[in-house]
Amino acid sequence: MPASAFGEHLQPFSGITSFMRCPATRDPAGADVVIVGVPYDSATSYRSGARFGPRAIRSASAMIWGYHNLHRLRPLDVLRVVDYGDVEVVPPSVTDTFRNTEAEVLAILETGATVLALGGDHSISLPLLRAHAKRFGPLSVVHFDSHPDTWDSEYPGQPYSHGTIYRRAIEEGLIRPEAYIQIGLRGSTGGPDDWDWARQRGVRVITMDEAAALGVPALIAAIRETASGPVFVTFDIDVADPAYAPGTGTPEVGGFTSHQLLQLVRGLKGLNLVGFDLVEVNPQYDHGDITALLAANIAFEFVALRALR
Repeated sequence: MPASAFGEHLQPFSGITSFMRCPATRDPAGADVVIVGVPYDSATSYRSGARFGPRAIRSASAMIWGYHNLHRLRPLDVLRVVDYGDVEVVPPSVTDTFRNTEAEVLAILETGATVLALGGDHSISLPLLRAHAKRFGPLSVVHFDSHPDTWDSEYPGQPYSHGTIYRRAIEEGLIRPEAYIQIGLRGSTGGPDDWDWARQRGVRVITMDEAAALGVPALIAAIRETASGPVFVTFDIDVADPAYAPGTGTPEVGGFTSHQLLQLVRGLKGLNLVGFDLVEVNPQYDHGDITALLAANIAFEFVALRALR
């Protein structure tokens, strides 16, 4: 079924808002890229509402006309992209949600498709990493975020939250620490060790101050020096400055501009990109849908990167 069957030719205010109006189906067979929503936000530590993120991103994606001028291609002419809809989340249970997400995503990966997951809070990365590691082995990770997400526990006795998942992923052997890079960390923390746990395990950590001093070309070079083998890209929308992405649960001032983020994502061209997630869009705090629009465009960049392969 061609993408136009869902109204790709229609104006942005018309039609059914699957992602970029791609066909909606629960059958991923024959697809190159499968859009998967994970509308879960019960692992947040501050402002909930990211469960509505996948819907907002899909709606904003109707503004994307489809041709990528810098890459000189129309991704939907190169790839068969389908929108799977959402996995079954269980709001009171993070473990049940993780189990469902891992099982559904692994089944999609086993068809040979690439998964682009839309969150949801950042906790959803853990079941995604579990599924991808089962398919590809331990992963290299490019992590755009204002927070390290490597805390041990945000609540006593609770190992899972949106701030702990990359610590759990390292502990579970899902990630190769020497091939893991964090970009954009900033803001106050609870103590001096919050950014050091990952560094002590060989993770390359580039704070926002360091990123600003380096500049975009040097940042892209650092990513390419670090990432190797199968690469998973995780993009927390709060890596953007709140001026460009106010609709998120834990905003931190002093972040990247939207243009800088587009440049950084485009710099991933040529890496062995096997999976993507885009998380923490919270439309309840958005203004004029600018956060959702940025997220939709970043997702389009991911699809374009996959088309270039």
